[in-house]
Amino acid sequence: MTKLRAYELRTKSKAELEDQLKSLKTELASLRVTKVTGSAANKLGRISAVRKGVAAVLTVMNQTQREHLRKHFAGKKYLPTDLRVKKTRAIRRQLNQHERSQVTIREAKKRTHFPLRKYALKA
Repeated sequence: MTKLRAYELRTKSKAELEDQLKSLKTELASLRVTKVTGSAANKLGRISAVRKGVAAVLTVMNQTQREHLRKHFAGKKYLPTDLRVKKTRAIRRQLNQHERSQVTIREAKKRTHFPLRKYALKA
């Protein structure tokens, strides 16, 4: 069996991916049994390939699931925490642009009545 490619797995449906995952896991279990019994050295090298295949299938399944969730929650008021942007804790705690630009009534009056003076020097 050839190496599993992610782009090929993405074309398959969820049911097909689950079937492939099940077959890979059963194959891995049988390979582990052959490892314990101590026979067929050529099969031992196949364990890593099967493990990587399982990882590829699970990765594609998770990516497609998250993609569907992103589409579902797009435009909604709240977004699940695992789908939100990570950034850093400090950046997430910062005020957003609208909150930063808001000023009190008193400060707004002060800014309108006493704007920055513009000076021009004669040469």
